[in-house]
Amino acid sequence: MTLRARFLDEMKASMKAGTAERTSAIRMIMAKLKDADIASRPSGVPEVPEEQIVSMLRGMVKSRRESVEMYTQGNRPELAAKEEAEIAVIEAFLPQQLDDAATEAAVAEAVAETGATSIKDMGKVMAALRAKHAATLDMGKAGPMVKAKLGA
Repeated sequence: MTLRARFLDEMKASMKAGTAERTSAIRMIMAKLKDADIASRPSGVPEVPEEQIVSMLRGMVKSRRESVEMYTQGNRPELAAKEEAEIAVIEAFLPQQLDDAATEAAVAEAVAETGATSIKDMGKVMAALRAKHAATLDMGKAGPMVKAKLGA
């Protein structure tokens, strides 16, 4: 089932269940997706591909995490809680992330695969990781692991 179909199914279920917050968050996701589709039309792409949808969702989570931090600093726990709830809904649509051990194994495999020996080869390793594990790997965590592995 594609992410687009999951969004529709989840929204219908959420509306039937009467969970207003979840329905609102899913509508927000669908609106952002529609904006992305409209923005991609001039380049001849009627709908953005799945990988771009996953990237969009990750961006949405990242911006909400930043908002949570700011609301917490500003002593606005009710707004922080709302953002946390939206994060939970958005993350439900994202593929399961690799844990630290699996990430380290993927980094070691990519280093061996590319034959990287120094920090100058970091770009090759990161490209190999992105090509193989783009949806399931947190590149923010992988970068420091690659640096450590290459002896930076």
